[in-house]
Amino acid sequence: MTLDRILQSQGFGSRRQCAQMILSGDVLVDGVPCDDPRADFVPDGRMLTVDGVDWRYRAHAYVALHKPAGYECSQKPQHHPSVLTLLPAELRLRGVQCIGRLDQDTTGLLLLSDDGQFIHRYSSARRKVPKVYEVQTSEAVQPEQVASLLAGVLLEDEPQPVVAQGCEQTGSHGLRLTLTQGKYHQVKRMVAAAGNHVAALHRSQVGGLVLPGDLPRGAWMWLEADDLDRLADEAEDVTQAGQGGGVAG
Repeated sequence: MTLDRILQSQGFGSRRQCAQMILSGDVLVDGVPCDDPRADFVPDGRMLTVDGVDWRYRAHAYVALHKPAGYECSQKPQHHPSVLTLLPAELRLRGVQCIGRLDQDTTGLLLLSDDGQFIHRYSSARRKVPKVYEVQTSEAVQPEQVASLLAGVLLEDEPQPVVAQGCEQTGSHGLRLTLTQGKYHQVKRMVAAAGNHVAALHRSQVGGLVLPGDLPRGAWMWLEADDLDRLADEAEDVTQAGQGGGVAG
């Protein structure tokens, strides 16, 4: 692949803009300057340095973001900034998308990618991908509320009770809730149906991937091969399609 096309694929701009950067001497390949836009490279494994910043070539982008409150998981937000504004321009230009959504006041682990198959895999209703939420409740948690969430609660417009895969009390006003669906405002609706209310909500885990404790709110990181393996650990195919893709918070 020619160097200008490699840079374009990584989100550094149009092919013409990338060619100009190369001609200007702003690009190194594996530490070696290259001023020929048509120079041909096998891209896999290459380290690109553009304007002094190192970027390893990635055929697809797999990203984890520690979502803060006050951001919408949308390319066209209505009331709050988009979470995409927290990412560098290169990732936005290559078209990364949120995988599922978190409500604007919900914090925690959000996955993004430009790989259509990956996005489908982790947002498809044919998958049971467990997601773990740390819930702070308005009122003290009662044992019967935990039992109700594990047994299943009736939500408006849902024909069958919705069951939590896991639920444990984490404090006088705390729950750790594991869900495999992605229904609209599911956590808030389930907790309300059980007789309590959500005061704060944080997603700590998707599949087997736990949000790193040292990733600050608003920061992002690349998902490497071992991260992707952990993510897939608890993902499970199902035979019946459910309803998914809503704002889980």
